[in-house]
Amino acid sequence: MRVLYIHQHFSSPNGSTGIRSYAFARKLIERGHDVTVLAGSYKSGDTGLVGPFVNGMRTGVVDGINVVEFDVRVGNVDSFSKRAAAFVKYAARSTQATLRGNWDVVFATSTPLTAAIPGIAWTWLKRKPFIFEVRDLWPELPKAMGVIKNPLVLGAMSVLEWAAYRSCSAAIGLAPGIVEGIRARSKSSLDVKMIPNAADLTLFTPEGEATRPEGIAPENFLAVFTGAHGKANGLDAALDAAAELKRRNRHDIQIAFIGDGAEKIRLMERASAEGLHNCSFHGLLRKDKLAAMMRGADAGLMLLANVPAFYRGTSPNKFFDYCSAGLPVINNYGGWLAGMIKQEDCGIVVPPENASAFADALITLADNRAMGKAAGARGRAFAEKHFNRDDLAEQFVDFIEHHGRSGSRVDQTLPAN
Repeated sequence: MRVLYIHQHFSSPNGSTGIRSYAFARKLIERGHDVTVLAGSYKSGDTGLVGPFVNGMRTGVVDGINVVEFDVRVGNVDSFSKRAAAFVKYAARSTQATLRGNWDVVFATSTPLTAAIPGIAWTWLKRKPFIFEVRDLWPELPKAMGVIKNPLVLGAMSVLEWAAYRSCSAAIGLAPGIVEGIRARSKSSLDVKMIPNAADLTLFTPEGEATRPEGIAPENFLAVFTGAHGKANGLDAALDAAAELKRRNRHDIQIAFIGDGAEKIRLMERASAEGLHNCSFHGLLRKDKLAAMMRGADAGLMLLANVPAFYRGTSPNKFFDYCSAGLPVINNYGGWLAGMIKQEDCGIVVPPENASAFADALITLADNRAMGKAAGARGRAFAEKHFNRDDLAEQFVDFIEHHGRSGSRVDQTLPAN
């Protein structure tokens, strides 16, 4: 089949963000399919293309994947209005490119929700399969967080969500709550499959080169948070725990924040103002550098703001990375991930917004290093059994093949400049 894969934040392994789409596209190619990806220029990503943009785009082949990158730049540090404008611009360019091509099936993955627009246009105008993957429930999550309050914007997003679920031939959700949300808003006959984020068992391994941020002594206990520093991540919880550790004179426990986002500067200013010398902040790292940094750590922090909509409606890459790296996980919110951590005994779950319990968890692991290593080993074994990226990619391709059979068999044409 000729598959069009729409992902605004697509990245090759050279970037510092998730590579789910890259891995799944590669699996499609391994199974004999022709894949074209429509990507934007995501600050944390790297499409693998080099050279100048011509008329707002550049094209090339990256590890067998036909990649079309639009010069639509966006990053986690951008304001909401700037990101929204980039989302709309990418949707417009992608819709134009989608309708110009001849594909057997169009697959689009959110976020943003606007990624569904090309697929909706495709299936209504061309009468061919469109499969939609939902990574976060919009507008439910931003509404619950208070990020979007304008009723007109929320209403428009709700209409777009309804149209996406009613137009697609099938859907994929990354978490139980996402699957439930899709089913609640879609036609009852829609086939919805859960394929969560996966563990990169080859890259994130307990063995190999191990590094630490400069200034953190080898004997100190190091907990790391990796990923976006946004409002949704609720990273003040970690600073609250750091303040509690400072009060208890546990200066041997360090917390490193690795990544970028709109909240990062504020968090750094707070840590400085409160004298939280047990916290350090670091920029985005390539995946191989991040893997080495995680090998030098003693625990991974799985943090989110205390919003009930998150409990079953997220599938964070970092959780699977921590497990793959053999790190015990400290998690501060309820839901399906917390349930797995408890069931598999691969970390510690603490109540939301409880700095004392958070500090207790860090101290427990710091004072019982063998316990932490054993929990990390159980997490690694759990990831190998249930979240192997290659296995999940096979499930993905099976699903695409099943629902893309009605697609045409004509030659595709890359969108013209």
